[in-house]
Amino acid sequence: MRIGYGYDVHRLVPGRPLILGGVEIPHHLGLFGYSDADVLLHAVCDALLGAAGLGDLGEHFPDTDPAYKGIPSLALLEETGNKLRALGFCVGNLDATLVAEKPKISSYKKQMAENIARALGIESGRVNVKATTTEGLGITGREEGMAATCVALIEKTAGAGQTQG
Repeated sequence: MRIGYGYDVHRLVPGRPLILGGVEIPHHLGLFGYSDADVLLHAVCDALLGAAGLGDLGEHFPDTDPAYKGIPSLALLEETGNKLRALGFCVGNLDATLVAEKPKISSYKKQMAENIARALGIESGRVNVKATTTEGLGITGREEGMAATCVALIEKTAGAGQTQG
């Protein structure tokens, strides 16, 4: 078994949709980034890549590559899952936290978990999505941005050979 930790933060700006966990959420601001800027999925990808010893999201999907301009982060997550499977890893579980003052995401958490699970080819019960605020403090508290963290457990599948990492 291997454990990885992911963290990401994106600035909130007008004129962009707010995509979190692959769900478009009605809000007057969206996250700025090269892809769809889904801060939650970026933290999930980084946790998985880290657990496998594969570096980080920017190494695999650089913002200098036009192929990733505006790409849905669910596609990045699916490709991350493919990279792990190619090395003989399967996802044990994920625990992800969104840090934001607004909007409230409680009614979207189940769909986010299902989107993540589907992209990785695992049961949704292996994915936990939660949210917290910073009680008005810092960039998330002032609603200048959103952050996310994720812890991932991966394990070698039966019969998997030696891999890098």
